[in-house]
Amino acid sequence: MSVTFVPRAHAATIRARAAILGLAALGLAASACAPLRSHQGYIIDADLVNAIQPGVDTRSSVAQTLGHPTIASQFGAKDWYYVARDSRNLNFQRPKVRDQITLKISFDEAGNVTTISRGGVQQVANVDLYGKTTPTMGKKRGFFEDLFGNIGTVGAAGGGGAAGNDRTQP
Repeated sequence: MSVTFVPRAHAATIRARAAILGLAALGLAASACAPLRSHQGYIIDADLVNAIQPGVDTRSSVAQTLGHPTIASQFGAKDWYYVARDSRNLNFQRPKVRDQITLKISFDEAGNVTTISRGGVQQVANVDLYGKTTPTMGKKRGFFEDLFGNIGTVGAAGGGGAAGNDRTQP
């Protein structure tokens, strides 16, 4: 039986490398849990927004100052909306709204600015979806009925297929 001798300097080097690798792995794991922050929509500049004055500015001057709106109303009063949203999420979770600024600019029939209003995150509505399927009335079909249910129906008489065609060939 042979015994392998490892010098002390070599053993210390192995421990140091293991400690460095362990710290690197810990740092990588910790960075994976860092929140992801995102900004969506318009980047609001307070000086430009404050430059818009009701009764003075028009649609064209607002478009030149702020650019095209995020959303423009289609019916009724012609309003322009500039929306900026900051979201945050961890890993693969749904993003959660942290901050939102909604700037609404209303115009009269002549195209002059009438009002400017600001809204925040209180305007965000959370809609809970029903689930993964839409409820329907009628027969419940299983997986295999959905998969194989159309076999034999294509081309059947009265089904609109080629065999069900009543035209005669010349």
